[in-house]
Amino acid sequence: MPRQAYDTDLTDAEWEIFEKTLLEIRTSTKGRKPVTPRRETVNAILYRLRTGCQWRSLPHDFPRWDQVYRTYRRWILAGHWERIHDALCREVRKKNGRDPEPSALIIDSQSVKADSWAEDTGYDAGKKIKGVKRHVVVDVLGLLIGIVVHAANIQDRDGAKILALRFKDRLPRVKLVWADGGYRGELIQWFKDETGWTLEIVKRDDSSTFKVLPKRWIVERTFGWLMFWRILNRHHERKHDTAENIMRIAMTRNMLRYLTRKEEAAKAA
Repeated sequence: MPRQAYDTDLTDAEWEIFEKTLLEIRTSTKGRKPVTPRRETVNAILYRLRTGCQWRSLPHDFPRWDQVYRTYRRWILAGHWERIHDALCREVRKKNGRDPEPSALIIDSQSVKADSWAEDTGYDAGKKIKGVKRHVVVDVLGLLIGIVVHAANIQDRDGAKILALRFKDRLPRVKLVWADGGYRGELIQWFKDETGWTLEIVKRDDSSTFKVLPKRWIVERTFGWLMFWRILNRHHERKHDTAENIMRIAMTRNMLRYLTRKEEAAKAA
């Protein structure tokens, strides 16, 4: 008898896209047959990330937690989550009539508290938070293009350099990056020299009233999307690469929903 579905489960249409993408990005088809159904394993991972529960607290109608975790961690080490995310990102951009590769980005960071066992944490004096900083670049649709998690005491200007150097070779079309005032100064020339990108600072006006800043609201909306995933309300992971992939998995789920929502709406009508 099939189990009762959870809100986090992939629909048939979403799973079809996910499975097709997984098979395309895998570098080898060799290996043992999965011990547990792959779709149920993915559903269990999504449930854990959305609810923020511990691995051992996964509901018993999912596969065993240790089997789910092994697949989750193995796909991180193999780079599967990153490649699936990036492939779907290109599909969403094409669906919106854009080139698969972005030419303009928005950069920003978010400081969050971290659990005591997390590696390489620090204190962000500006936000008064002890933990880590999530540094991201997004495209004009708000899709994650690059992610780096580092200690919160690293200044935005230095974190932006880490992020740019890690992803510049993967972004051949990028010419322009928007940022807030925290990135002004010598970083503008550094970006031009090291990446060839133009860093443009979006300034606030002197008005005391709230105004949505051009381009800046896009990355803030992306952080809002991510914070719907309870696991991301705080940094619970020991390793930074795990935290980066959690953000990718969350956005992967959001993109799957976007890519299939018209089909799902048509079936419901």
